[in-house]
Amino acid sequence: MNRADLSYRILLEVTNVLNSQHDTDSLWRAIAKQIKQIIPWERAGVTLYDANSDSFRFYAVETSLTTKILQRDAVIPHIGSAVGWVYDHKQLHVRPNLHIARLFLEDDIYFQEGLGRMINLPLLVRGACLGTLNIGSVQTGEPEPQILEFLQQVAIQIAFAIDHVRAYEQINRLREQLAKENEYLVEEIRLTHNFGIMVGKSQALQEVVRLAETVAPTNSTVLISGETGTGKELLARAIHERSARRDEPFVRVNCAALPQGLVESELFGHERGAFTGANQRRQGRFELADGGTLFLDEISELPLEAQAKLLRVLQDGLIDRVGGRQPVPVDVRIITATNSDLGMVIAEERFRPDLFYRLNVFPIAIPALRDRPEDIPLLARHFVQQYSLNLKRPCRDIEDDSMQRLVQYSWPGNVRELQNVIERAVILTHSPKVEIDARLLASSGSNGHAESPTRLHDLEHAHIRRTLEQTDWRIDGPFGAARQLGLHPSTLRSRLKKLGIKRPDKFLTGNSFHSVGH
Repeated sequence: MNRADLSYRILLEVTNVLNSQHDTDSLWRAIAKQIKQIIPWERAGVTLYDANSDSFRFYAVETSLTTKILQRDAVIPHIGSAVGWVYDHKQLHVRPNLHIARLFLEDDIYFQEGLGRMINLPLLVRGACLGTLNIGSVQTGEPEPQILEFLQQVAIQIAFAIDHVRAYEQINRLREQLAKENEYLVEEIRLTHNFGIMVGKSQALQEVVRLAETVAPTNSTVLISGETGTGKELLARAIHERSARRDEPFVRVNCAALPQGLVESELFGHERGAFTGANQRRQGRFELADGGTLFLDEISELPLEAQAKLLRVLQDGLIDRVGGRQPVPVDVRIITATNSDLGMVIAEERFRPDLFYRLNVFPIAIPALRDRPEDIPLLARHFVQQYSLNLKRPCRDIEDDSMQRLVQYSWPGNVRELQNVIERAVILTHSPKVEIDARLLASSGSNGHAESPTRLHDLEHAHIRRTLEQTDWRIDGPFGAARQLGLHPSTLRSRLKKLGIKRPDKFLTGNSFHSVGH
């Protein structure tokens, strides 16, 4: 076999060996033997550039010399070195006779080791230089052109192999990191988002827990209703964690927060080129939740067009990506939640009745906190323990008068408001017992006295009614009351019902009819 054929065969072997490596320790050992078949050498090494220190570190070193000065952990400066010159110029460099001419910093060391010739070649990937391949031999003189051409081909393969191994190792590190984070997050969810944190002994709450535990093992659709802050998402997570889908994704979507015009894309995904800016295919929330649970919060705010597609998912288990031609099957359990009266929303023709019947298979209504005052002390103490641990405070309980204030307060923001009040109180406390005075409750929305909720109710009633009168009882649109009050239209409609505000008869006809929510 002639030299050209042998070089070609060895280059193929080197390429195959390099492509099979997945870690840096085995990479150089795997190719050193192959190179030696075509060119005799006494020292072979790979250096990689380290931008932090502006120097080169040995990636691997193989040598048969008795004297070994440059070891694997050696560092070579960028300026004045042969590897630095090759790195900057992206060209090979040959010093054929180190006995006569030593041009660079490391040449004296190579000469002391007994080398007569040194060849340095750049490791180039996509125009960038990673470092150098360095081949030294006791033999002196100019190497044959075929040898240099072969080494250049080998250097190219080594550069791509190093780039590949680096990417592979980075992927492994990220995979391990994600696995650890996922394990931690799953454990955290199981510890904090379960039925145990639905603290309370009231009959109303126990009935909620009983219903949730009953429906959790099934795949039935659940509709959770309740005021803001009652813990609807918490209950949905708990149902997921008690289901056979517990190891699969729990994906939450706030329907009211979906960007206008992109609702269907966010939920069902889109194909590349489906619309301006759709540069690649994107999975929607349904596909992300495949095998698990999709929690649709504030379901009453879902646009009618998306409601039709949601109905198809419930009926057929199929979604249609925006711009797609073929339906995509998904296996998703759906849990929805609302703080609105869906009956009223249906009457206003903003929600499909057939979708409501599909979603309302197993309804669970979470009671407001004011309707279960016996749970307030348990919840308050639970949050004290939680925040005293997280915030490293000495408090372990709540002062008696403070607890009485908490029980008497109406909690319009429900459990979430109570949680926020306790967190602020724990931050301010440096004693074993938390004190909550009227000012702390006032900052939460009341001054803590029994008459304060009534006064706040009257003020809110008057303010909303005055705004409605100024907008001719319009709710939606740029000049509607919702925009003036900084509220979502459905939120304002809920407040109207709760406050007992009714539209005057003279506004029941005409252009205002479809704009007013009552």
